[in-house]
Amino acid sequence: MVSKLDDYFRFNELALNLRAQRQQLIASNIANADTPNYKARDINFADTLKNAMDNKTTAMPPVTMARTSAAHVAGAAAATGEGSIGGSPLLYRNPAQGSVDGNTVDLDVERNEFVDNGIRYEAGVTSVNGQIKAMINAIQPG
Repeated sequence: MVSKLDDYFRFNELALNLRAQRQQLIASNIANADTPNYKARDINFADTLKNAMDNKTTAMPPVTMARTSAAHVAGAAAATGEGSIGGSPLLYRNPAQGSVDGNTVDLDVERNEFVDNGIRYEAGVTSVNGQIKAMINAIQPG
C-alpha cells in the first residue's frame, strides 16, 4: 500500500524538488549579477523532469558550486565537473546583450524566471494538497 502511495505522489515530489533546486540556481545567478566573468546557469525543466522520471531518481543531489580558481575551496562540484540537477547538466543562459566584464546575468530575465518558477512551485504544492484532501475524503466514512 505504501508503494502505491509513493507512486501516486512521485511525480509531484520530483517536480517540487526540481523546482526548489532551480529556484536556488536562479537565486545564485541573481546574487552573482555583479561578479566579473560569472556565467548565468539554468536547466531545461521539462527535460530534467523527464530524465529524473526515467531514471527513477527520488533524492536530488544539491546544486554545488564550481571552482573557477585553484585558490577557491574545493567542494563536491570539483569531483562532478560542471554540475547537474536530476542527472541533467546545468546549461549556460545565452545573454541578450554582452557585458564588458564578461558577466552574462540579465537581472530582468533572472527575476522573471525566479517569479515564474516560484509560482509554478506554489501551483505544485496546491496540486499535492488537493490530492491529499481527495484521498482523505475517500478514506473517511461519509
